[in-house]
Amino acid sequence: MNLPGTAPALDLPPGTRLARLVRVDRGSYDIRCSSGAGRVPALPPPDEATVGDWLAVDDEHVVAVLPRTSLLVRGASSGSSRPQLLAANVDTVLVCAALAGTLPVRRIERLLTLVWGSGATPVVVLTKADLHPDPGAALRAVRPHAPGVEVVAVDAASGSVEDLAPHVSPGATLVLLGASGAGKSTVVNALAGSNLMPTGQVREADGRGRHTTTHRELIELPGGAVVIDTPGLRGVGLTGSYDGFEQAFCDIAELARACRFADCAHSSEPGCAVEASIQAGDLSPARMQSWRHLQRELAVEARRTDLRRRQEEKARGKAIHKLQRAGGGRP
Repeated sequence: MNLPGTAPALDLPPGTRLARLVRVDRGSYDIRCSSGAGRVPALPPPDEATVGDWLAVDDEHVVAVLPRTSLLVRGASSGSSRPQLLAANVDTVLVCAALAGTLPVRRIERLLTLVWGSGATPVVVLTKADLHPDPGAALRAVRPHAPGVEVVAVDAASGSVEDLAPHVSPGATLVLLGASGAGKSTVVNALAGSNLMPTGQVREADGRGRHTTTHRELIELPGGAVVIDTPGLRGVGLTGSYDGFEQAFCDIAELARACRFADCAHSSEPGCAVEASIQAGDLSPARMQSWRHLQRELAVEARRTDLRRRQEEKARGKAIHKLQRAGGGRP
């Protein structure tokens, strides 16, 4: 049996074999290796693995999570929660948004920030093109919010996903992200040429859908690519990394290089190239407002992550001290 995706060329620990994690259930991992499918106990936080991870396993356990080429992480949604691992070792992320209502450009910007920070390449997929009177106009409206990103419109219900063919090459790993009702499972079925995933209807009032996908699972496509379908994301918290943010808003970053002052806040400073672009009508005030909002959110998350790390280190130090005292001063 072939391994799903392109296996990494890495040395494994003695006595182990290579496997890929295809599904995470409570307390266990479903894996696929050259000898077939299997199940092993899940690793505890913070060492847990996620769908798409390559693992070194023995007959009963995960021995090691192998180095990742990319990692999609949804930021903590509250002060006490931890970031959530969504998928690993992904080549292309299909950011799905339905053309059945108002274009969710703010959500697209947020998801692109997340994807660029992961190490994967995003593609914006506007689904349900058959429900929009002018898909070409929708493409033109979204592109300014996704600089440097391919944006396509598809009618997956009729199987029309030809524009995604370059990303579905043998050995490639894709993942779909988007809200409930964005048509992710329908895209998976169109790519597979069969009804692998259940699909559902959306409410006419607001275009929202139910969670027809309830878990993340790696699915093999007939051509040799693999795809990870995910449940709809209600909230998309960001991590404390600015790399994805800078890439998602590279148009503003490029303008900022021409500002008179290096520490320009892009508000009322003289010689601000960003403000000049807004005044000229080239940069929309709404996109600039989104830039400010996400920048503040990332700063808050960075401080939260730093505080959590210090608390964990303090707790670890107390535990070590307690063990040393119990052992008569020996570590």
